[in-house]
Order: sequence, then C-alpha cells, then structure tokens
Amino acid sequence: MAHRSNFWISLLHSTLNLLTGVLGVIVLFDQVESINGWDFSSTLAILGVYLTVSALRGLFLGPSLDALAGMDGEVWTGKLDFTLLRPVDVQFQASFRHWQPLRLLDLSLGLGVLVTAITRLGQSVAFPDLLAFLVTLLIGMLILYAILLVFAGLVFWSPNFLFTWVFDGIFQMARYPVGVYPQWLRLVLTWIIPVGLITTVPAQALSGRLPVSAFGGALLMAFMLLSGGTIVFRAGLQRYASASS
Repeated sequence: MAHRSNFWISLLHSTLNLLTGVLGVIVLFDQVESINGWDFSSTLAILGVYLTVSALRGLFLGPSLDALAGMDGEVWTGKLDFTLLRPVDVQFQASFRHWQPLRLLDLSLGLGVLVTAITRLGQSVAFPDLLAFLVTLLIGMLILYAILLVFAGLVFWSPNFLFTWVFDGIFQMARYPVGVYPQWLRLVLTWIIPVGLITTVPAQALSGRLPVSAFGGALLMAFMLLSGGTIVFRAGLQRYASASS
C-alpha cells in the first residue's frame, strides 16, 4: 500500500485476467452447448481451479523459487548462503520464504469463480464430490509445486536461464478442459507436462465425473514428480558454490 499506483495496476491486472478468462468461456459456449461432455458450468469450474491455483502459485511458490534464478538471483549472487546457514530444511525455506500478499486478491477472484460454478452445477454437487474436489485440488497443487521445484533445481546448472518462462506458456492451456484439444495434445498435457491433472481432474471431481483411474494416475504422478523434484533440487544444491568459496 506504500506504492499506491502499483496497487491499482495490480488490481487492474487481476480484474483483466478474470474478465478475459470468463469472456473466453462465454464466447466459446455461446456457439455450442457442450464440447466432449464439457458444458458451460463445468468449464467455468476449470477456470476457477486455474485462477485459484495460479493465485496460490503467485502468493508464495513462484516468488520463493523464482528468487533463485536470473542474473540477480540468489544462486548467481551467492545470497543463497544465508538460506543454507539457517537451521531449517533448505528446500522448505526455498519454497515458502517469499510472499506476495496482493495475490490474495487473485485468490479471492478465483474462489469467487469456483463458487459461481458450484452454484450453477446446483444439486449435482454432492458432499463426496466436494471432498474429492478438495483432495484432487491438493494433488494438483503438489504436481505444480513439484514441476516448479524441478525448474528451481535446474537453475543450479544454468542460473541465468528462466526455465519457468517455458512452463508459463504451456500452463495457459490448463484454463480449458484437456478434452477440447486433439488426442495427441491431451496425452502431452496429461502425462508428459501434466497441467491437465492440475485443473481438469479437480473439475471432474466437482462435477462427479472423475474416473477412479484418473484419480489414481494423478496421485501417482504427484508422488513421482515430488520425489523427482526433490532429487533434482538436492542434486543442484551439491553444485552450488557459495559466495565465500
């Protein structure tokens, strides 16, 4: 709030991001009633999940892990020394140390879209579906965290390359159901770069159309990626040369 112009610019950016997403869904379903089983309400739920997950990423995961990269990053400048000296797990600190409170606004907008989608779905949302949604949303966040952790680990090999830039472009595709894409792209977005598991699976759970196989696959993918991300990050730490060395 000390920099009010920045506050209002952030507010405008959040509002435009919300409006473009909602208008995109409205324009799409103004032409058709459903696409491969996805109607307006269920697609709106995916957009709500996308906005919520993006807000949580911008709240703490993104700022924390991105602080390692770039010419001013802590790996390049040696400022990571201060993190390594603290008596707390390095991976935990690197993941949760920086917060951007303004992202709470984005989070409220994303939750607002989710509530609207749930209201439109009406009686079709049972308590077990809501519980499955919360579990799969947590799984989606773990998958997103694991992917970002892998990119953070790769920074130790190439500190001046912003790996998340590549991922950001692909992650934009997660605002729509993977079912609207061609078959080969569905496979890519589900099992190779699994952004579909982050948003589509929770929306399926919310609408009561989540196959058990999809839930098991998402859970297995989260475990594998989280284990792999931890290995890559800790291997990267072994390459780090501190500012004092």
